[in-house]
Amino acid sequence: MSAANQVSLTTERVTLRRGLGLWDLILYGIIVIQPTAPMPVFGVIYTEARGHVVTAVLLALIAMLLTAISYGHMARIHPQAGSAFTYVGKELHPAGGYLAGWCMAMDYVLNPLICTIWCSKAAQNFVPEVPYFFWAVAFAAMFTLLNLNGIETSARVNAALAAALGIVILMFIVAALRFVTRNGIYTDWHNFTLPFYDPQTFSPHAVLHGTSLAVLTYIGFDGITTLSEEAHNPQRNVPRAVVLTCLVTGILAAVEVYLGQMVWARSGAFPEVDTAFVHVAGRAGGVVLFAAVNAALLVATIGSGMGAQLGAARLLYAMGRDGALPSRFFAAIEPRKRIPRNNVVLIGAISLVGALVMTYETGAELLNFGALLAFMGVNLSSVRHALRFKESARTGLALFGLLGLVVCLTLWLNLSHLAKIAGSSWACLGILLWFVRRPAMKAAES
Repeated sequence: MSAANQVSLTTERVTLRRGLGLWDLILYGIIVIQPTAPMPVFGVIYTEARGHVVTAVLLALIAMLLTAISYGHMARIHPQAGSAFTYVGKELHPAGGYLAGWCMAMDYVLNPLICTIWCSKAAQNFVPEVPYFFWAVAFAAMFTLLNLNGIETSARVNAALAAALGIVILMFIVAALRFVTRNGIYTDWHNFTLPFYDPQTFSPHAVLHGTSLAVLTYIGFDGITTLSEEAHNPQRNVPRAVVLTCLVTGILAAVEVYLGQMVWARSGAFPEVDTAFVHVAGRAGGVVLFAAVNAALLVATIGSGMGAQLGAARLLYAMGRDGALPSRFFAAIEPRKRIPRNNVVLIGAISLVGALVMTYETGAELLNFGALLAFMGVNLSSVRHALRFKESARTGLALFGLLGLVVCLTLWLNLSHLAKIAGSSWACLGILLWFVRRPAMKAAES
């Protein structure tokens, strides 16, 4: 093949690879976040925010929209990168980038852990006679064994799952509207505002604490920035897709939890807090909807747990390869399946132990601890870049970034003391590791 033909073929491949438009990116973001994102955490937010789940979800939306603008700004400046690690490292300091990446690593590790907890509780809804311990062992082992065999969820399966979840959401919305109108619970229009503000239970601190948990609803929107090299006109479409994905997710989440609160209507404690939304669905649509929502969320969470475990294993592999972690263990590749087997088994063990000693709420708060710290770093990076360079929207970008930083810091401060202590310990371990492993990292770079 001639050199001219090779150049032509290379150019054609690059053009074909950049085939993702704006709505393709938005659909990808919604699939990653999942359209049922607020359902698993509904009961925890309801309890901590004293019934103000809608308010918490909408306040979290404000924080995420501001952060999404900063992510979009950074994606436009660094179109070939897409992570808090890169943005903070390039705009602030490599050590800050490492800390942001280290905090996000905690999120990757905790994600399969909370998926194990939720799957175990959901399975108990179907077979309550089997103890929680058995289900925790079964799901942690299943995630690990499937990932050790190299099984991954394909894009087509994700799209089909998103469509199935959309059908379940529609079923719930129809059942909830019928339940509210037929039972005459809300004969006074004032009662329709109670999910937003209930004077009998409202507490600013409780709502902010609930909001810090509601951030979990939006985790994953930043994944769109990793597609910059495959997107058509990434400088324009990626920033828009990040913001629109947060907006669509927030509106859909608000509708889901609003109807959930309307159906429950001050009915007291949930039979099981971690799977509260399943019981709400059962009240709205009976046994059939209870089973449908429970099964749909169980399948979706199994997929999330498997993907999260493999993603965590790959992140630890990358850190081991770069010298940030001992390479002999973390950078080892199983020759036959060509997967980081040591890391998969380690994450599986952490998930099992964590599922036995930790609650879903604690795991979610720890996950949000790392995410909010990384989000603060991206917001601060956006502010610094906007102030250093004279851009057309310099003032607006700096203002949005500053507001995002303040809001995320406020939510971070409203996490539980246990989450802040455990998360800070993890951050300090990362800082210590930075100094210890710095020579190995420099050697790996050279």
